[in-house]
Amino acid sequence: MSDMHGKLERSAIGFMLAIIAAASVGGIVEIAPLFTIDETVEDVADMRLYTPLELSGRDIYVREGCYACHSQMIRTLRDEVERYGPYSLAVESQYDHPMLWGSKRTGPDLARIGGKYSDLWHVAHLNNPRDVVPESNMPSYRWLGTTPLKLEDLPLKLQAQRTVGVPYTEEMITNAAADAYGQAMPDTDQASGVSERYGEATQVSAFDGVTTTVTEMDALVAYLQVLGQLTKAAYENTAAPEQMPDPTN
Repeated sequence: MSDMHGKLERSAIGFMLAIIAAASVGGIVEIAPLFTIDETVEDVADMRLYTPLELSGRDIYVREGCYACHSQMIRTLRDEVERYGPYSLAVESQYDHPMLWGSKRTGPDLARIGGKYSDLWHVAHLNNPRDVVPESNMPSYRWLGTTPLKLEDLPLKLQAQRTVGVPYTEEMITNAAADAYGQAMPDTDQASGVSERYGEATQVSAFDGVTTTVTEMDALVAYLQVLGQLTKAAYENTAAPEQMPDPTN
């Protein structure tokens, strides 16, 4: 074997061809599954889009590096399913650009966090994690509650998402700022438009407990509350050990 390897290294052309062959095998392994992507990603009727407020919360989640300590993908292992809930399906991430599956779990997986805790629990946890989880080493994000959300940028965010395949309509893009405001302000005229455009299951709430302004805390809590809630597919015709959490309770 060593003699053959030595001969191969002395032959520039042979060595180059061997490199091309090895790289080609790796490329085929990565590319081939894309040809069956339509069979891989489930087709579900109840899959809904992120609202503008939830999408903003996702951007804040990425900006603050939350994905570095929390994964969003439950594997098909018994201990994972028993701890976190039904294993993740491909369809649940089809509107995530980029996906946030991850593998680092300094903190728990968040794929099924939506509806598990109340809005105020999340606010307390983000303000000072040790108030609700004494052993937590998560940093505080208290400033999110005093930082107004930039609503004027939302139409452009939805337009960018549509460019990469997320089926936002012109009506959704036009009303993006109003819908973000209405979702965090349940007693305003804008609130009704959110359910009309994104479905009755959309949670409309004063997420941070304040109804004077829409903050980054509103957006992040809205995003956390929708994780695992975009479709019921993982809880239907599977061995799900529990019912889907209801964020309205």
